[in-house]
Amino acid sequence: MIPAGKILKKHAVRPRRRFSQSFLKDDNVARKIVGAADLRGQDVVLEIGSGHGILTRLMAPRVKNLLAVEIDPQLVAVLEEETGSRDNVLILEADILKLDLATLLAGHGGERKKIVGNIPYGISTEILFRLLTHRRLIASAVLMVQKELAERLTAAPGTKAYGIPTVLLTMYARIGHLFDVPPPCFHPRPRVVSSVISLTFRERPLVELSDENHFFRLVKAAFAQRRKTIANNLRAAPELGCKQEDLEEMLEKCGLNGRIRAEMLTVETLGRLSNELTTARRGAPSSGEEGKGEGRQSEEGADKESALEGTGNGGHGIVTDMLLEFPDR
Repeated sequence: MIPAGKILKKHAVRPRRRFSQSFLKDDNVARKIVGAADLRGQDVVLEIGSGHGILTRLMAPRVKNLLAVEIDPQLVAVLEEETGSRDNVLILEADILKLDLATLLAGHGGERKKIVGNIPYGISTEILFRLLTHRRLIASAVLMVQKELAERLTAAPGTKAYGIPTVLLTMYARIGHLFDVPPPCFHPRPRVVSSVISLTFRERPLVELSDENHFFRLVKAAFAQRRKTIANNLRAAPELGCKQEDLEEMLEKCGLNGRIRAEMLTVETLGRLSNELTTARRGAPSSGEEGKGEGRQSEEGADKESALEGTGNGGHGIVTDMLLEFPDR
């Protein structure tokens, strides 16, 4: 295979500021990324940000179908010349944030797809939450992101990096920080260190949620003002629909001191608290055990899933909209 550096020179590829481009040129790193994706012969892979094709050319011979998405028409021309002759490669000139992922992924076989990509750092969070909203069509993802984001996604409770992205993604995926990639591996060199992460979407959420919409709203409210206690933050969130006395009772039922901050709570604890508050809001007796361990989402929660996943090309549901509002928390 032609080295990536020669491909860049052959096509006189120049980075475009409009797309914040920085091209991976280290073939060894590319092989590590593809190896981490654990590709099999029957896999259908969606590649986000195919660029000059350093990953595309490695993946194409290994999989059943490869859907290569690239927004830059100049790079689409490079991809078509270098990989377009393969019958199993579909090159799409498109914006990943506007692409109808549900239709695209569902249209290529019944198995859950794999995602691979060196994604644009400026929209990494938006991309991750688009994948989250379409998680039932996706088995796993291996992505290059900024190291700071990788550390946030894998942060432990009680740390400054732990926040909304950590909680929401951990509820639905196992996240791994695989390895770092230094600036010299790119052209031009970025000012930040990059990291490769893996996401394996769970068959069921970490906690059985009785109402997913309520859980997302609770997480948003809990981290709205990080310096405030969870009790104060939840009191200031009328959208949760819980009474003051119910809040105090449910915090106590979950063994929580109202003066604790959200960043100290595990994903499981936040899930159980959401379930208790949902029960109180509906006026039903609490099970006390609701939400522990892995399990199926209730029918009512499943019925509301369309609100989370969004519809149409925009793909915005409550998850994506929330992260657009609080991208760094």
